Order: sequence, then structure tokens, then C-alpha cells
Amino acid sequence: MAKSPEEEHPQKSFGWAARDSSGTLSPFHFSRRENGDEDVTIKILYCGVCHSDLHFLKNEWGVTRYPIVPGHEIVGTVIKLGKNVSKFKMGDRVGVGVLVGSCRTCENCQQDLENYCPDMMFTYNSISEDGTMTYGGYSDIVVVDQWFVLRFPDNLPLDAGAPLLCAGITVYSPMKYYEMTEPGKHLGVAGLGGLGHVAVKLGKAFGLKVTVISTSPNKEDEAINKLGADAFLVSTNPVKLKEAVGTMDYIIDTVSAVHPLLPLLALLKLNGKLITVGLPDKPLELPIFPLVIGRKLVGGSDFGGIKETQEMLDFCAEHNITTDIELIKMDYINTAMKRLSKADVKYRFVIDVANSLSQ
Repeated sequence: MAKSPEEEHPQKSFGWAARDSSGTLSPFHFSRRENGDEDVTIKILYCGVCHSDLHFLKNEWGVTRYPIVPGHEIVGTVIKLGKNVSKFKMGDRVGVGVLVGSCRTCENCQQDLENYCPDMMFTYNSISEDGTMTYGGYSDIVVVDQWFVLRFPDNLPLDAGAPLLCAGITVYSPMKYYEMTEPGKHLGVAGLGGLGHVAVKLGKAFGLKVTVISTSPNKEDEAINKLGADAFLVSTNPVKLKEAVGTMDYIIDTVSAVHPLLPLLALLKLNGKLITVGLPDKPLELPIFPLVIGRKLVGGSDFGGIKETQEMLDFCAEHNITTDIELIKMDYINTAMKRLSKADVKYRFVIDVANSLSQ
């Protein structure tokens, strides 16, 4: 007879979980594995709320295993160390992002691209090596192999820094890989949400000219005066779109809703790059003609490996880049999810786990 989540492991844990596709979260008693020789046990202080958490809660991608404890933007402090752990000491500020395991031997892992490993283990909703579920950061503690734990820079605030572990690396990685960091070049950021607002800040830190491309005219003041964008383009204004044709070197497309790609491709110069990191739930139409006549590139990118995620955190610390957050208590999470589904947040909810998770 299968053991209950509370009895599977020796370390008792507590969090909030959804039991079905309603996505409604409620208190949940479960357990974590004992701290192994290579493991770090972390007391969770804050956890960001990613849009993918909402997709998983409602099983919108068809892969959710219930009960599910979401959360992959985890920051906290080390409270237990395995005997072979050399990277960290007790009390260190640390982070855990989207993955907590990989094979470590395949070609992708050997290139520090664990996020593309066929056997990658997600921080939640994956089956761990012992056959039990992985549970995320909407909880009090987490046990993670030291390889997948990140050092959190001292000058990065834990709460506003937490979403960098997903939102930050998801835009940083393609900007580096596709060489979209040359100072003076023109970057378009399509969509001004959790990913887009970080892309604006990273773009400016790389020395780029940044234009926000949005369907919402009311976001212009915030984009320019608060986030530091150089310009704002309303994508539903045909006159402004026509004026901007052929002006951008790169576009990072963070939009997760179904949307046309042709207007974005038209904005690119010769050899321009359109890189998409949003995940619409239906296929997008890709017109080939503008790619051929403009020698343009359309690409995609997932989040990043451990080495690159650490590099991103250090870069953000050096340039004082954080996310704009709304700090919430754990018992507000269902309301937050409803607001998130309507894009009613600027720009990331973060759960104050340590001060609001009570049994």
C-alpha cells in the first residue's frame, strides 16, 4: 500500500497544495527526504509566484500530478548540510530555481545546460529518483542536492530577488546565447509582465536602446519613467507600427497569449532576431516570406542551467537589478492566482513564506 505524502520521508514539511484541476490551494502536510551527504536543507523565506504555477495548478498543459505544491522561485537560508557539501555553510543565503536534478552525464549537462537534459527534474511536479513527487516552494523547507542550489548575493534583497530565479534567467539566457547584448543596439521587448519588465532592466544594463511593445497604452508611463525604457510602441496602432518598421536589431517576445508574429518581424532590421520565451497554449502562425527577404531569425529559449543562473544573479547584483513585486501572505494565494490570470499584478507576486505559513 502506497504511503501518504506525509509518511513518505522522515522530515515533516508543511505547505499549500492543490488537489485537483480547480487549482484551489489549501494547507497540506507532507514530508521531505532526510538530508543526504550531498544535500542542503533550506528554510524557505520567500517564494515567487510564476505564471507557470497557474498553468500547472489548473493542469492547462495536461501534465499535472496531484496533489501539487508549486513554487520554483525559492530563496531562504541553509539549516542543514550533508557531509560532502562544500559550496555552502550554515546560514548562507541561497536560492533554488526551476530544476533540482538532472543526469549530470549527458552532452547537455556536460555543457552546463542541465535545463535541456532529457532526465531533468523540476522543482515541483516531477518524479524524484526514489519514485516520490517533488514539491515546490509554497512550503516551509526544501531539500536539494548542492549542485542545484544557488548562492544568493548579499546585496540582492531576498524578496524582490526571488523571481530572478525564473523570470530573470528566462530572459537573460536567450539574450546571452543569441548575442543580443551589444551596447547601442536596439532591443524590442514584447509584453510588459513578469518576464518583460526584467528584460527591460537587463537590456538597459547591457547598454541597449530598449523599446517596449505592448497592447496596453496605459503602461507607457511606467515603462519609460519607472523601468527605464527608451520608447514605447502600442502594437495596436498601425501608424506607429509603420513608423517603427525596420528599426530594431532584436526582439524578445514574452507574450504568453496567442498573437501575430508578422508585425513583430516587420519591426526587425536585416539580420534581426525574434526570440520567443512566452508559452502560448496554441500554435502561432509563422510567415516565412519576411524571414527570407530580411535574413531574419526566429528562435526560442527555455530558462538556463545552474552555471548561467548563478552568472545572472551575480550580474543583477552588480547592476542593482531586482523585480518589481507585490509581497503577499500565504493565505492570499488563491486571490493572487485569480489576479494573475487577469494580469493584475505589477509585476510579480512573492509569498512571504516564513512570516505567513502557519499550520
